[in-house]
Amino acid sequence: MTPETYLGVHLLFVVPLILVLGILTYARSAATWGKVPFFGLFVVLVLAFLYTTPWDNLLIDQGVWWYGSGATRAHVWAAPIGEYLFFVLQPILAALWLYNLDIPTEGSLRIPGRTRLAGLVAGLAVGACGAGLLLADPSRLYLGAILVWAGPILAIQWAFGWPHLVRARRTVALGIGVPTVYLWFVDWYAITNGLWTISTTYTVGIAAFGLPIEEMLFFLITNVFIVQGLVLYLWLVEQWPTVAPDVRAAVPPAVVGLFPAGKRRAVADGDPDERGEESDRTVT
Repeated sequence: MTPETYLGVHLLFVVPLILVLGILTYARSAATWGKVPFFGLFVVLVLAFLYTTPWDNLLIDQGVWWYGSGATRAHVWAAPIGEYLFFVLQPILAALWLYNLDIPTEGSLRIPGRTRLAGLVAGLAVGACGAGLLLADPSRLYLGAILVWAGPILAIQWAFGWPHLVRARRTVALGIGVPTVYLWFVDWYAITNGLWTISTTYTVGIAAFGLPIEEMLFFLITNVFIVQGLVLYLWLVEQWPTVAPDVRAAVPPAVVGLFPAGKRRAVADGDPDERGEESDRTVT
């Protein structure tokens, strides 16, 4: 079956894989499952949708890419409904894959200011490189737009916990790499079959097997956002009790209620009478 629409691509390539990964994640006792990880996924979904929507539509308006005849139906702003669905489906796909990996959550949240500053500067440097490309010539517009868009998110994530991402590098690399390669294939298929077309005016003209490097970078960056965000979130939840008292003491009384007390788990406290039965799940 060859999909002839954007929605058809989702139905053939994305939705079935999400269902398989969902069943696998639910069935495997070693997988990450529960309210905590899925609340994290919900937050990522909302942020991804809100952050990507204006950027994506502006690039479509600019003519960076367009869709084949009959490949899309209803549009909101410049983007078709299938595009908005992708903003939701990609994080779900990447998260379910990640939740089947061993996600490290050990390591202190207390990171020196200079270390955090290094992460912040690195992320902002990515955005600055993108700005430079945007100011160069039209052929670098798509590449520059991706980097400018990526910079602030990378700056926030790296400033918050790049040392933990280094500790969890195997999980992070696998979590990013596998869905990225898969989505490269899906994108290549759609471009090859004329479902959408990437402008040669706004791209540098370098492609791997017919897939422009800008498209490759886009899927890489978006999966970096998703995986890094979830790995950092799960680390924060696990380690929050170790810093909660200090954080609550430092913030103004009017907002202290926004920061949970972070009750330590009985197992960590070593009280055998309060341990109860632990779940096999990584995070609940």
